[in-house]
Amino acid sequence: MPTTHETPQKSRFPSWATSFGHQIIASLILGIALGYVALTLGGDAKNNPNWLMATLDAVGTSYVTLLKAAVIPLVFTAVVASISNLSQVTNAARLAVKTLIWFAITAFFAVSIGIVLGLLVQPGVGAEVSTSGSTSDSGITSSVSFNVLQMLVISGAIGIAALKVGDAAKPFIDIVKSALAIIQKVLWWIIRLAPLGTIGLIGHAVYAYGWTSMGSLVKFIAALYAGLLLVFLVVYPLIVKFNGLSVKQYFSGVWPAVQLGFVSRSSMGTMPMTEA
Repeated sequence: MPTTHETPQKSRFPSWATSFGHQIIASLILGIALGYVALTLGGDAKNNPNWLMATLDAVGTSYVTLLKAAVIPLVFTAVVASISNLSQVTNAARLAVKTLIWFAITAFFAVSIGIVLGLLVQPGVGAEVSTSGSTSDSGITSSVSFNVLQMLVISGAIGIAALKVGDAAKPFIDIVKSALAIIQKVLWWIIRLAPLGTIGLIGHAVYAYGWTSMGSLVKFIAALYAGLLLVFLVVYPLIVKFNGLSVKQYFSGVWPAVQLGFVSRSSMGTMPMTEA
């Protein structure tokens, strides 16, 4: 009986055009261009925005709202599922303590680098970004952070209780794990919309703050990325080497999650990849 071989269909677009990282870079450029066009069309960003300003603001705000909406259910299901998995790990308490210790060590070095760079570079000097209207944004951010903190405490308590109950809690844990898988899939869909969100957010920043204010922030951005590179290329390799591990193997293992977190601006979004 003759066998038929299906030839795989080639993509109509080159690989660089379908790369998520390249899409984000293209979105940054397009967002800057559209923000400049919005400026030339006239109008006031706060009181009388033109149609392009309103569109960019709606796109950027909608994307941030989608990400925030996924945070609470993701935190709850992820924490409960992670704690319930500790029953399958030997010396779980010791592992948790070591994890907290290493988290504190890396946080200490990161904060120290940030303080030193801040004192040396003084990135805020010369920045002329207006703080008008920032009260409501700060209130929203603080509210979301506070809700996440509450959810961490509640989900941690529920996860520990489920762990203590044992077999009777297995149906509940199975439902939580199924919900986590569904939420992670939805979150991945949201992250795939990051190029659209980037266009809206960058375009809004350009017309809302203007070139003068954004130019004064270059120093701050340079200091920020210098600090991130020091942590990523110096602190982490030293810790990996101190524990007798391969630095090359470490970077090859974490790079997909690091790349996704960088382009999507969401550490939560890397959870599906880190758990794979």
